Amino acid sequence: MKSENEGISMSDFVEPGQKAPAFNLSADDGSKVKLSDFTGKPVVLYFYPKDDTPGCTREACAFRDAKAALKKAGAVVLGVSPDDVASHTKFRDKYKLNFPLLADPDHKVAEKYGAWREKNMYGKKSMGIQRSTFLIDPAGKIARVWKRVQVDGHDEKVLEAIKQID
Repeated sequence: MKSENEGISMSDFVEPGQKAPAFNLSADDGSKVKLSDFTGKPVVLYFYPKDDTPGCTREACAFRDAKAALKKAGAVVLGVSPDDVASHTKFRDKYKLNFPLLADPDHKVAEKYGAWREKNMYGKKSMGIQRSTFLIDPAGKIARVWKRVQVDGHDEKVLEAIKQID
């Protein structure tokens, strides 16, 4: 018997070549953002655990600081976490972030992409966001996946990959 979710489990990341799962999420400015809004442009969709924590702040600020190079490459950056819009607004304003932060409080989009994972911290298991980035090509297909992102230098690796999809 087939289950409704056969083919997509929480342990599966979407892979290069697959169509990027659609989404419609609330952004830090209260607007709704859909993946289809960016058809024709490369999209850097990155999932991070929590607003205003050290690693997440470094990652967001790196993408903020790479804005000119990303824009030159025609790319759009979207950050996604389970935090709500109010938290995203504070985080955006505190660090002058220049790209949308999307609220995924029920982690449905993170699950579609495979970024909602079992984590093990000091022997305690829990579910949460695994820091991961998905580069979506202008046609809406996954071009590249980074599954366990190391923050330092990640923005440069993403920029290099964007240049390769043109």
